[in-house]
Amino acid sequence: MSPAAPVRPFRSWLASVNGDGTYGVALAGACLLLLASELGGEPARLALRYERAPIAAGELWRLLTGHFVHLSFHHALLNVLGLALMWALFARDYPPRRWLLICAASIAVIDVGLWLGDSTVQWYVGSSGLLHGIMAAGTLAHLRRRQAEGWILAVFLVAKLCYEQFAGPLPFVTGATVVVDAHLYGAVGGLAAAVLLSLRPQSV
Repeated sequence: MSPAAPVRPFRSWLASVNGDGTYGVALAGACLLLLASELGGEPARLALRYERAPIAAGELWRLLTGHFVHLSFHHALLNVLGLALMWALFARDYPPRRWLLICAASIAVIDVGLWLGDSTVQWYVGSSGLLHGIMAAGTLAHLRRRQAEGWILAVFLVAKLCYEQFAGPLPFVTGATVVVDAHLYGAVGGLAAAVLLSLRPQSV
């Protein structure tokens, strides 16, 4: 057996989850980004989270950074696992530049939605809203290709969002209060961006 043989199954596994080659480097970088803020502890969390009063006073960076800081390392790790799942399902459905636009649109809609529609939300952290935007865009790509799992994903996403709007967070979600509206806003932003991008040339 050649020395390189044991590596092949690992490479096959990486390819199966859209993690081979440059996709693997990008996934690792994205996961490190979600975990990085935990190095700064509570001071970093307070300085970077979405928070209405500081934003109103001009700390606009919080509109972006709030989506990449978390309540705790456990919270960050859950979001990393969610990102890995979204990556495995959808990473190759759009070119990297389109994914950046989809993520930017999801973040923007979450920020506008929380600011205008949820004035009682004084602060917010986490990437779950953004992950819902990624899932909405990826699901649309699967539906456009008429893949069967696209309908399964669509039913799951719509059912989850409806449940959260009418009944609150899913029963197995415990701990700090979940801002379920961020999930809805993120999904709307990701879906809208994906629809608009589908109308433009693939070079964008």
